Amino acid sequence: MFQVSKPNSSTGSALRLGQLIYHATVRSLRKTHGNALIGLLMNMMQTVVFVMAFFVMFSVMGWRGAALRGDFLLYIMSGIFLFMTHTKAMGAVVSSEGPSSAMMKHAPMNTIIAISAAAFGALYIQLLTMLVVLGIYHLAITPVIIDKPIGAMGMVLLSWFSGVAIGMVFLAIKPWFPGFVQVVSSVYSRANMIASGKMFVANQMPGFMLAFFTWNPLFHTIDQCRGYVFINYNPHHSNIAYPFWLSVALIFIGLMGEHYTRKNASLSWQAKR
Repeated sequence: MFQVSKPNSSTGSALRLGQLIYHATVRSLRKTHGNALIGLLMNMMQTVVFVMAFFVMFSVMGWRGAALRGDFLLYIMSGIFLFMTHTKAMGAVVSSEGPSSAMMKHAPMNTIIAISAAAFGALYIQLLTMLVVLGIYHLAITPVIIDKPIGAMGMVLLSWFSGVAIGMVFLAIKPWFPGFVQVVSSVYSRANMIASGKMFVANQMPGFMLAFFTWNPLFHTIDQCRGYVFINYNPHHSNIAYPFWLSVALIFIGLMGEHYTRKNASLSWQAKR
């Protein structure tokens, strides 16, 4: 009577898993704000404030000439959108529910569903914010022209994927060292304000400075994205393979760490979150 029915086929299992992730994603989105429209507006305002702050900073400091030829605001947004997507994905995964959460007491629920829901929830709200902001900019200010929109969207997804991968590693360590992970993840997010390279054009940077940025997968995705957005920019100091394979490796490390952590879970961990 109280047993959970399990589908017999692999297709049924996949559909059931997808349904669970969908409902968990909706719940994850609702946690930020009960009203979906207000939650979207809050995220949009955060993005717009970032864009305007960098626009004013570039204008005051006279750095507009160092940007790419083309739409200056689109140049700024190409960096801000990917930075926000990467950071929000990492933060959502790190703060997702762990093995000692009360939600894990429900039979169909598990940590993989919770992690997937947090990651997809962050992607959904960021894509929606990006499309709304670009739509308003296109209609109210000037037409948005993206040279290769499919490639640019691919870099947005790769930025999200790398954020999820880094978040997985932090999540695996979090139950063992919660204070340490909170500090390190916060420092990483703040450091990416500079280390992501969203304020610079990689082709115009001197060689000795590139070493401070090329370790960062977000630096590569932002630079490659600008190559897809602007017809007259061809990135020479970044590539797609590095952030992709680094993210795949970090995903596997995070999954192994999460599996070990889940097997050794203690209810007392919930008090340390």
